[in-house]
Amino acid sequence: MRDFSDDLSALARRLGEAEVYLDLDAKRAQFKALEEKVADPDLWNDQAEARKITTEFNRVKDDIEVLDRLAARLEDAETLHLLAVEEGDESVVPEIEAAVADLAKAFDALELRSLFSGEHDERDAICNVQAGAGGTDAQDWAQMMVRMYQRWAERKGLQFEVEDVSEGQEAGILSATFIVRGRYSYGLLAGEQGTHRLVRISPFDAQARRQTSFASLEVIPALEDLSEVEIDDKDLRIDTYRSSGAGGQHVNVTDSAVRITHLPTGIVVTCQNERSQIQNRAKAMEVLAAKLAEVQREERRAEIEAITGPTTQASWGTQIRSYVMAPYQLVKDLRTEHETGNVQAVIDGDLDQFMESWLRWRRSQQEQARA
Repeated sequence: MRDFSDDLSALARRLGEAEVYLDLDAKRAQFKALEEKVADPDLWNDQAEARKITTEFNRVKDDIEVLDRLAARLEDAETLHLLAVEEGDESVVPEIEAAVADLAKAFDALELRSLFSGEHDERDAICNVQAGAGGTDAQDWAQMMVRMYQRWAERKGLQFEVEDVSEGQEAGILSATFIVRGRYSYGLLAGEQGTHRLVRISPFDAQARRQTSFASLEVIPALEDLSEVEIDDKDLRIDTYRSSGAGGQHVNVTDSAVRITHLPTGIVVTCQNERSQIQNRAKAMEVLAAKLAEVQREERRAEIEAITGPTTQASWGTQIRSYVMAPYQLVKDLRTEHETGNVQAVIDGDLDQFMESWLRWRRSQQEQARA
């Protein structure tokens, strides 16, 4: 029968490497300390601090459980292989092959975590899609992009919340704001920020000519605690109006939609998809706080660069990726050079390959900068 010794040894080595880059020993000690804090009956006297502690507790617990489950699965596969060799039982070979393949995929996914080096990579992501040049085609492309990221989020088991949509004049959308919630949402989506270019036969052209259109994606990390940013109520102008999208009987009946303008910066955020004005205001404030935090981070980066000179940190130009549907089929990232001919799969949410290649590219850029 086939000898799986080398395969299993390689998996054991990958398990050991995972325990190092996830710092398992430190996490077990951290888990014990957090467990005591979570059990404290006075924990929720300070709700903001309680949320921070419980979030960290769940993250550390998840890392430990993932590694423990992989170790148990690997031990089961090694035991099955040992018994099969001793008894010469070839009937379990397919089962061992499947176990080895599944474990390899699990380690591939786990190793992706080692690429999350950004300060905010573990946070939720607040995203805004804007139609660019290309008229109706660009507005249609913007709507396609929202659907693409929604399909991707669903595949990943992440929560996807549309906060606001501005409809296009003829088709598609002018803009949309959505939040993706779940661990590493921002880390995964950060590399998607920039301008996305679509080339296709226009469905809006009677002569069926090829059209190039553009839409951009902005991605900022959500705040775990809104108190991280101080917002003075005197700096806000809050307007209410009737929602214009789908959402049930309350739409176009009450002034439930909320638009908040931050007067000092001119930042405007809107939310109309919740059922009440209070809910829409809370969501709008969440987006505003995240945007203001990003402004502060940009200001700090500018101050540092004024002293030390521009950094070589990964950045985006005006176009990061092309999606070509005619005259040939190709999606290509212009930074990483990663490409695929299966355009429809990408538009249907198969984005992991591009996100992972960008994370690896970002790490290589950081290593070059440190060299």
